[in-house]
Amino acid sequence: MKPPLNQLPKLAKDKHIENKKYFDKLKKKPPKNIDYVMQELHEAEFKKTNCLDCANCCKTTGPLFTTPDIERIAKHLRQKPQQFIDQYLRIDEEQDYVLQTVPCTFLDHENACMIYEVRPKACREFPHTDRKKFQQIANLTLLNVAICPAAFNIVEEMKKRLPL
Repeated sequence: MKPPLNQLPKLAKDKHIENKKYFDKLKKKPPKNIDYVMQELHEAEFKKTNCLDCANCCKTTGPLFTTPDIERIAKHLRQKPQQFIDQYLRIDEEQDYVLQTVPCTFLDHENACMIYEVRPKACREFPHTDRKKFQQIANLTLLNVAICPAAFNIVEEMKKRLPL
């Protein structure tokens, strides 16, 4: 299933209660093979998913920027870290550095990232569906299924492969 992007928030909302119950059970008793299965599901989904067709993550949310991210990107842009912070970032309610605005400043008109080779860790790892101890990021995944069609598909397939 390839959910249409404009229907994704509604589909995710319709599945939210079901997914929340599933993840609550998953946290209590994660299957021993969860990391293996999630890696497999993630790789299978991203063989058929081209992020450049969507870029919804870049259009609707912003990543958290760590100190190493800021230093690496600033160097790439030939700026001092404080210049980069002043120009592009703000501190959010959780005291993290995030983009001043969305869509992402570094997203071009073809959905490509202009700082791809030095992009933040949060961008490199999104949608986090291949993370070790996947069950620990259930709340983040519940948010990501409304943003990322690949994450939506992975969670749907996960519920079939790992029934609880």
